Amino acid sequence: MDREAAGDAVVAAGWQAVRDDGRVRAELLEAAYGEPRLRQLFPWTGMGELHFSRCTEHRWTWDIPYIQAAAGGTYWVSGPLRTQAVGPAATAQEAIAMVVQRLPAGCGPAFPGTPEELAVHEATTQKQQVNPAPSQIQKRRTTG
Repeated sequence: MDREAAGDAVVAAGWQAVRDDGRVRAELLEAAYGEPRLRQLFPWTGMGELHFSRCTEHRWTWDIPYIQAAAGGTYWVSGPLRTQAVGPAATAQEAIAMVVQRLPAGCGPAFPGTPEELAVHEATTQKQQVNPAPSQIQKRRTTG
C-alpha cells in the first residue's frame, strides 16, 4: 500500500472512530463528513469538540477551527487556537461552513504522519517548486 492510500485508510478509520465514540452530535458528524474538504482531513474529538487535522498521527495539527456543541442544539466554532473564537452557529451546516471558510491555503488530504513530518514534506515540496530539478527545467523548455 502506498503512502497516500495508507493515509486514506487512516482517515477513514478516524471518521469511524469519532462516530463510534459518541462524544459529538451525529448531525454534526454527518454534516462534516458530507463536506469533501473536511472528509479528507483526519477527525478527532476532545472535550466534546470536533477537530480536523492535516496529518494523521498524534500531536495533530492545530491550524483549523473546531466545533463544539452549544445549548439548544446550536454550535460554537472556535480556533484554530483555544484563545480564538469564530462565533455561534445555529445549525451543524452553518458551523461546517464557518470552518471551511477558514481552512488554511492549500489544505488537502491529510498527510500520513506527524505534524513534524508534514512540515518537512511541505518545506520540501515548496523548495522543489521554487528550485525545480534540472530535468523539470528541461521539460518546461521543450513543452512550452
